[in-house]
Amino acid sequence: MELRYLRYFVAVAETRNFTRAAEKLSISQPPLSQQILRLEREIGTPLFLRLKSGVELTEAGEAFYKEAKQILLLTDQALEKTRGIARGINGKATLGFACSSVFHPILFERLKKFQTRYPSATLLAEESNMSQLMQSLRDGTLDAAFVRLPCQTSQEFNLQTITQERMFLVVREEEANTPLETILKNSPLILFPRELAPSLYDMIIHFCHEQGVVPQLATQAPQMSASITMVASGFGFTFVPESLTIIAMPGVSYRRIEDPQLTTEIALAWRRWDRSPIIKHLLSLISAGSEDSALK
Repeated sequence: MELRYLRYFVAVAETRNFTRAAEKLSISQPPLSQQILRLEREIGTPLFLRLKSGVELTEAGEAFYKEAKQILLLTDQALEKTRGIARGINGKATLGFACSSVFHPILFERLKKFQTRYPSATLLAEESNMSQLMQSLRDGTLDAAFVRLPCQTSQEFNLQTITQERMFLVVREEEANTPLETILKNSPLILFPRELAPSLYDMIIHFCHEQGVVPQLATQAPQMSASITMVASGFGFTFVPESLTIIAMPGVSYRRIEDPQLTTEIALAWRRWDRSPIIKHLLSLISAGSEDSALK
């Protein structure tokens, strides 16, 4: 049965008149009458009582009308949903977040703008370390990821920088005014495991070497945010991006490092071959706001 038969039938059923139904459908009356007759023959029973003043639905026609309306409604909804997905206004995307990136408010400001502009689109979130995020992108279990730079990427990924941050030194309060050189030489450095973010780990180690110090490595922190708690507990000192300084840990002091080498960026990473309309819309919002998020 052709879908147009249902549309013709519903139009006649609602107008109770072949002429008015034909006008509504923008076709002539004779072809419409022929199509309804074909539908009735296909079903095997009359759907209308033909009267001088118009038509009335038979009992079978009444039952068929309810089902036909539902079929057309579901069909229209399916078409609209499919077209919405193709335009990136429906559908869903799974986004990854590097653990330390979730502290920066700019990410969620951009995501809120996206959700406001595309309310029918669904964004699913997953937090993980850098290595796992990049692997999930390769596997296709993530559509895009907010990563922290520097990081090791390959030719298979695109990167769009969102914001840049200075790194801050984290020490105990009693060391708030101790010279950086003294801290580097005399205190253990708390870092996350290198495999979680090799490039960021190496950048911090390189900075210490540039200061003429081979750092004493303390017990590793499971994540960058956990290193702040470890500083408060007396394990040593660490470096974190500025956005993590919102963690108000008692007994801890944050000191800004005025060195261009010790900076980090947050970027959106996605597969080069990805053609997801939702990701394109998200990237468009991110790109539009990037000029306002430069390092201060």
